[in-house]
Amino acid sequence: MKCLVAVGSTNPVKVNAVRRAFRLLCNPDVRPASVESGVPAQPLGFRELVLGAFNRACNALKAVEAADYGVGVEAGLVDTGVEHIETQAAVVIDRRGYVTIGFSQGFPLPADWAEKVKQRVELGEIAAAATGRSDIGERLGLVGYLTYGMVTRTDLTFSATVMALIPRLNPELYHRLPTAEEVQQRLRARCKEEA
Repeated sequence: MKCLVAVGSTNPVKVNAVRRAFRLLCNPDVRPASVESGVPAQPLGFRELVLGAFNRACNALKAVEAADYGVGVEAGLVDTGVEHIETQAAVVIDRRGYVTIGFSQGFPLPADWAEKVKQRVELGEIAAAATGRSDIGERLGLVGYLTYGMVTRTDLTFSATVMALIPRLNPELYHRLPTAEEVQQRLRARCKEEA
C-alpha cells in the first residue's frame, strides 16, 4: 500500500531515516517540509522534545497537500537526575488526527557540554567546535562521532520513528490512540504545572 509521508525537516538524515522506518508500514513517498518546531532551537526535557516533534508533525501534515502522515523528529537534552542524556522524540500524526510517539536510544553528554546546552547553546554548535566538523548534524551526527560510526544519527532517527509506528503496526493491541487535540491539551497542562 502506498502512502504519502510529510517530514517536518529538510535534513537528509531525518528524511532518509523516516523513509526507511515507514517501509514497515507502507510503500512511502516521503516529502520534506521546512517547518517550525515552536520550541527553542535547543530543546530541554521530554516536554519540549515531544512538543517540538508534535508541532513539526502537525506543520508538515499541513504543508504537504494530501499527506497521509506527518512526522516530526526533535533531538534534545534530558536530565535523568544522574547525568544528561541526548535523545530524539518522533511524533507521527495521520490525516485523521491520531498521534503516536516514540523515542530513540539516548547517550550521555560530557558534563561541560551539558552545562552549555542547559544555557540553550545548540549541541550542534558545541559538537562542531569540539570535532572540527561543521556539518556533523547532516552526516553521522555527534553519536556517530562518539561511537566511531557504530551508531549514527540516522540510526537514532530511524529507531525513534519505528517506536512511534509500533501502535500503527499492531492496531489489535492499541485500541485507542490519542488525538492531536488531546496531545495539545496534555502538553499545555504539563507546561502550566512546570511554570
